[in-house]
Amino acid sequence: MAAVMSNEIPSGTLNLAESELGAQALWSTDDFFAQKERMLARAEPVSRPGVFDDNGQWMDGWESRRRRGGGHDICVVRLAWPGEIRMIDLDTHYFTGNYPPHASVEALQSGYAGDPLDPAASWTTLLPKSALTGNSHNRFVVTSTEPWQFLRLNIFPDGGVARLRVWGVVRPDWTSVSRDRVLDLFAVENGGAGLCANDEHYGSIRNLNRPGRGVNMGDGWETRRRREPGYDWSIVRLGHPGAIEEVEVDTAHFRGNYPDRVSLQAALVEGSDAALELSSREWPLLLPEQKLQAHAQHRFRKELASLGPVSHVRMNIHPDGGVSRLRLLGRVFRP
Repeated sequence: MAAVMSNEIPSGTLNLAESELGAQALWSTDDFFAQKERMLARAEPVSRPGVFDDNGQWMDGWESRRRRGGGHDICVVRLAWPGEIRMIDLDTHYFTGNYPPHASVEALQSGYAGDPLDPAASWTTLLPKSALTGNSHNRFVVTSTEPWQFLRLNIFPDGGVARLRVWGVVRPDWTSVSRDRVLDLFAVENGGAGLCANDEHYGSIRNLNRPGRGVNMGDGWETRRRREPGYDWSIVRLGHPGAIEEVEVDTAHFRGNYPDRVSLQAALVEGSDAALELSSREWPLLLPEQKLQAHAQHRFRKELASLGPVSHVRMNIHPDGGVSRLRLLGRVFRP
């Protein structure tokens, strides 16, 4: 089966292979020129012309030595969380005469209890052997709907990959979560996802549900300066429908550019996420407009309306600015 390439990262996904979220490069056949762990970094790859270490030119990614005895190189990766994979990006930026001409990706399902390095492990092919281009993104669509935990990246025969990005959706085991437990239904580890926004000029909505507080002003969602009437908005999907009991809006590191006010709307959306922007305008208010402050955690509880179970939330920031994190705490809903 031929691989299908795409330039657009799927909406509502995150990089399951990011080391800052907990992904690990477990083993490789060879990482002589550049350590395998660099391939999972969150930051974009960089070039350092003229910088050399003991083994040669410093490269930002995973790079093996030139093979002389046949075979191919392999790297085994544990994803940050079990997830449904929608796209694999084999980013070869700054690898020009040393990128692999071909690569494939195999996977082990979530719940695999064995050793992923065991030669007897039964791997499933997600990406068949496919041609790569140097110094560019190589984004391949994946159509499997199973949750996966381990990946095996095969490069043919050798060379370097700057970043392995695995765009997907976390799939928690909700059957083990009690109805009485209060948790952040939007947290990335619980399958929450930012879906769309009217503006992401300075920061992505994918940052809104990352673990911990933002590390700097770039680690959040920030819009451009609004010069026309109106306000900015983003729409997020909970990992599981639930009744929201507490909200936290964190403006960490946003001091001269935090929103003046925030409001939230919410609804239980059946079916697909299509046409959300239009329908969300009419969703009932979960949180009426509230004043915000610079570099602060704002918690709202008694201000929330009792809407019952919801699956999606629209955050409106008035008129513009930046929000570091959004927490939506509640209990899961099971009909």
